[in-house]
Amino acid sequence: MSISSEPKPLGKQIGSNLQTQSQIVELNVGGEMFTTTLSTLKKHPRSKLAEMFASGQPKPRTDSEGRYFIDRPGTYFKYILEYLRSNQVPTQCVQDVYKEALFYDIEPLIKELEDSPQIFGELVARKHFLAQVPNYTENIELMIRIARAEAMASRQSSVMVCVVKTEEDVSKCQDVLNGLYTNKKSVVKFGPWKASPNILDLLDCIKMDLDAKGYRISFQVYASEKGFRFKSNDYFYKFLFTWW
Repeated sequence: MSISSEPKPLGKQIGSNLQTQSQIVELNVGGEMFTTTLSTLKKHPRSKLAEMFASGQPKPRTDSEGRYFIDRPGTYFKYILEYLRSNQVPTQCVQDVYKEALFYDIEPLIKELEDSPQIFGELVARKHFLAQVPNYTENIELMIRIARAEAMASRQSSVMVCVVKTEEDVSKCQDVLNGLYTNKKSVVKFGPWKASPNILDLLDCIKMDLDAKGYRISFQVYASEKGFRFKSNDYFYKFLFTWW
């Protein structure tokens, strides 16, 4: 005697039978819906997606419709899914897809993207250079603090920056720096460094990183003021933060 039962809803079928590699899986990734198979999600065994749906792991969270929920940007998940399906490396939104590939720990995609011009230039060239500039990240944060402190009721605030590439440059402007510090003027000093990029390259990097944080930035050679006995356009620059 056979016993029949009513078909289970799709979400319950998935939850009770994750072992079936051809199982159709519905995902809600940051509010965007995707449909794929379990075998696609588990294509790379060491990835976070494979781990999420591995046997013996706690059942992933679901939304009100029974779809598995992943709290990540759905905009870029379509590129992740396309790579899992067809090994197609994305050429759009590369920086953002790279972040998602790191999150999902999909090693082959990470390596492919790191060979792309966009990621290679950022990781291998620019970041390698900036790693040789002492206290670069800390100085960026210091510039922001100074600018915000001077922003009261003003459209713009300015930060004086001294950029010195070599030890010889440091010795040339040390007296001026000492005088500025003595007069309690805020100045942020970058350098020295031993990599090939020059002072303008570093200035561009500073602007890029401040832009990336959402600030509107411009910079110019610092115009000598009365009592500023130095050829300021060699090492001193003014960064303008525009607030409105």
